Amino acid sequence: QVQLFESGGETVQAGGSLRLSCSASGVATLMAWFRQAPGKEREGVGCINIGDRIAYADSVKGRFTVSKDNANNTLFLQMNNLKPEDTGMYFCAASRDYGFPTFDRRLYDWWGQGTQVTVSS
Repeated sequence: QVQLFESGGETVQAGGSLRLSCSASGVATLMAWFRQAPGKEREGVGCINIGDRIAYADSVKGRFTVSKDNANNTLFLQMNNLKPEDTGMYFCAASRDYGFPTFDRRLYDWWGQGTQVTVSS
């Protein structure tokens, strides 16, 4: 069992930056950030596997960066040049899968409660 705690979400203006953190209570081999806007499905944003291979959604490439601190079991999401369409609840997810980074939600065993990001225009 791995518990996940997200933090860092807040309201920012378009063009601004935020850094989200996800603290994990145990070791996971695959971790990801998902987001969900009101009335929309949850979508993958960025994910990283045990080999540090990273995948991003096309909508955030060049603006968002996923990284992790293995010593402290913490996942980060640096978000730059934020846009109003980035608004949503951001969730951290973790798995003990050993495959390539993926946004297949069925592979993720544990989820955090989410942190709200609001980007105003």
